[in-house]
Amino acid sequence: MHLPMIGHGLRLRTFAVSLALGLFAAGAMAHGDVTPHPVDTTGLKALGDTWLDADPYRGNAKAVEIGAEGYKHNCAACHGLNAVSGGMAPDLLALDTDCLGMAGDSKASCLKDTDEYFKDVVLNGKKNSEGRVTMPGYESVFTQEAVWAIKAYIDARTLEEQ
Repeated sequence: MHLPMIGHGLRLRTFAVSLALGLFAAGAMAHGDVTPHPVDTTGLKALGDTWLDADPYRGNAKAVEIGAEGYKHNCAACHGLNAVSGGMAPDLLALDTDCLGMAGDSKASCLKDTDEYFKDVVLNGKKNSEGRVTMPGYESVFTQEAVWAIKAYIDARTLEEQ
């Protein structure tokens, strides 16, 4: 059966649009969607309403597990799967790199500084020099437990990569 040329052109355009949308959706889905998702922190010690300045869950295996899920659903789209930078946003594994070679109080102070920076950026987001939002704030989505569980996951990944 022979279809008129106009039908063929329409089919080609329809195929091209479908292919483009499919590839876009596949790319977006490869790192998860970008809708903020609350993080289920069941099983973690409650931290209360007063925000801490340092991650109380660093080295806590349950927090790392919960943080990995929270990261996958909220951070991976921009910062890369498994916290391995995809090039679209800063490499989060580099946050604590300078601290790792330190010892004692210097290391603790350095980690506290990076924890405070991480908390501030996650809660309030970031803008570039032109004022364009480059990262949304998650203050209305994340609990304190969620923020620190995700940081515990990133810290664990940083140690794995060293």
